[in-house]
Amino acid sequence: MTHATSVLVIGEALIDIVERDGGDVEFVGGSPANVAVGIARQGVPASLLTRLGRDDRGRRIAAQVTASGAAIEEASWTDAPTSTAKARLRPDGSAEYEFDIVWALDAEAAEAAAEAASVVHAGSIALFLQPGGEVALATLEAARRDGRIVTVDPNVRPALVGDDPRPIAERAFAAASLVKLSDEDAEALYPGMPADRVLQTIAALGPGVVVMTRGGEGALALGPSGSSEVPPMAVEVADTIGAGDAFMASLITSLVDDPDLLAGDPAALDLALRRAALTAGITVSREGANPPTRAEVDAAL
Repeated sequence: MTHATSVLVIGEALIDIVERDGGDVEFVGGSPANVAVGIARQGVPASLLTRLGRDDRGRRIAAQVTASGAAIEEASWTDAPTSTAKARLRPDGSAEYEFDIVWALDAEAAEAAAEAASVVHAGSIALFLQPGGEVALATLEAARRDGRIVTVDPNVRPALVGDDPRPIAERAFAAASLVKLSDEDAEALYPGMPADRVLQTIAALGPGVVVMTRGGEGALALGPSGSSEVPPMAVEVADTIGAGDAFMASLITSLVDDPDLLAGDPAALDLALRRAALTAGITVSREGANPPTRAEVDAAL
């Protein structure tokens, strides 16, 4: 399947340094970079506006992103070092991070890149860390005003987002057509609030579809026609790095495949959730953020 619709992903690209018994192993990472790779592997044209150093790590990130079929926006390059995130894997395979990141964006470059896209996505550190966060948020708001599809994944990193990330997150949600967040994000933004209330609270801000992933419990969604739920794909987990990003990339791909997803077609929402769960399941079954191709997902459906 080929698509004329292009997706712009705005956000950080970095090197995940994963601690292993035999020493550190480096993987290309950064939630938005993972999303761009995941979209491109589904056969949808994608570009990434990020911040890369002209160093070995930056070149490695660019090589992996472009090998997937996604493009790196030229304005992404900088003379500063490429950002890193040191990931320590917990016994259950989940990760905790220590970041060395600087985030800045050129507003004119962001505006021009968004004007050339049909779908604009941003999330994670890119929304919260200044000075680039304000540019990312303003770009999402302008894209929504211009009639583009906007998607958001807050991917809240408590160590980086300050004491109260909710105002920034809700500003992003208000600009979005579709929001995907995890149960951990929900707890950081709306402590103690039941999942269905979180979905309703976010939907009231403006997005047509809100999805919450819940790890081993699958995912919940609220759309114009009501709620939907999907179980997780049963796999042996290698690690969870990139699982949420793969889920997000699949949702964006489903939006490109079938715009009725936002119009309230329950069958379209159910199919989008199933594809996303399979995409995430395949990703966690292998090391690093390594999302599947469209053919792999189709074969698992």
